[in-house]
Amino acid sequence: MRHTHPDDPATPPLLAAQPDLNLLRTFLAVYRSGSFTAAASLLGLSQPTVTTQIRNLERTTGHDLFERLPRGVTPTPLAHDLAARVATPLDALTAATGHDPEHLPPAAPVHLAGPAEYLCTCVMASLAPLVADGVRLRITTGLAEPLLDELRAGRYDLVISTTRPRGRALLSEPLADEEFALVAAPTWAHRVKNRLAEEGPTALHEVPLVTYAEDLPIVRRYWRHVFGRRLTCRASLTVPDLRGVLAAVVAGAGFSVLPTYLCRDAFASGALVLLHETDDPPINTAYLAQRPGTPYNPHVIRVRDHLLRPGPHVCEPAT
Repeated sequence: MRHTHPDDPATPPLLAAQPDLNLLRTFLAVYRSGSFTAAASLLGLSQPTVTTQIRNLERTTGHDLFERLPRGVTPTPLAHDLAARVATPLDALTAATGHDPEHLPPAAPVHLAGPAEYLCTCVMASLAPLVADGVRLRITTGLAEPLLDELRAGRYDLVISTTRPRGRALLSEPLADEEFALVAAPTWAHRVKNRLAEEGPTALHEVPLVTYAEDLPIVRRYWRHVFGRRLTCRASLTVPDLRGVLAAVVAGAGFSVLPTYLCRDAFASGALVLLHETDDPPINTAYLAQRPGTPYNPHVIRVRDHLLRPGPHVCEPAT
């Protein structure tokens, strides 16, 4: 079958005809299990029946929905799109008509992943009431792209990502904006802050730079955005955790660029000083990502909805 882009005006709607709900349930079982055989077992059907139903649905939609592999199947981009459309209403229908909640097994743990600093500083305390109310959580920390890859593979339920997920395989909603600031301990600030205002960023060449990665992504972006020039400093201390960078800077190791939510207490106590004031600081949006078509788990919905509501977990920039 010819694969066409869903946004192509020549492409008919994915569900131009009204498919049987049983076909959609079978599709969702195959999508989630990755196998016609496994879906048949879940649905109590024969494997040939599942195969026939998927073929019927593919004829109805006019598109291939799965690529057949030596072992199992993999969804096509259009299958990801269809799953995103039908999973939530089908799961709600099943919960309303097919299962007695009193006889359902306990909800599985919710696997949430994201940057360690944001999770520990902004998110964990706000999730405590959900845990006290019976929600089970499993937390993993890491960098955005590897975590999103694992989300696509089904390892996690929700991922907080500092980059916007690409493609149709993941759903995402903006969660919060991180604002960044150029900071140092008072001892360094007294030496260079006035010079920085007069001379520009070259005044910082004598100050050690503390960063969380050798390629200096946060600091380089700040230099381009605020100073309009290329960063020429090299890192003197690299710590792969922004909380470690903060601790080193507060202790007087040098200067850095940090998200302001992480610096709130240090600003309030005077342990950290803003080196440069700007009306247009760099801002990075964090997203809450979820894989469409995942098995219905009411606790995942509770955690997702809780995180998307305004609250202390949405760290506002320090003032």
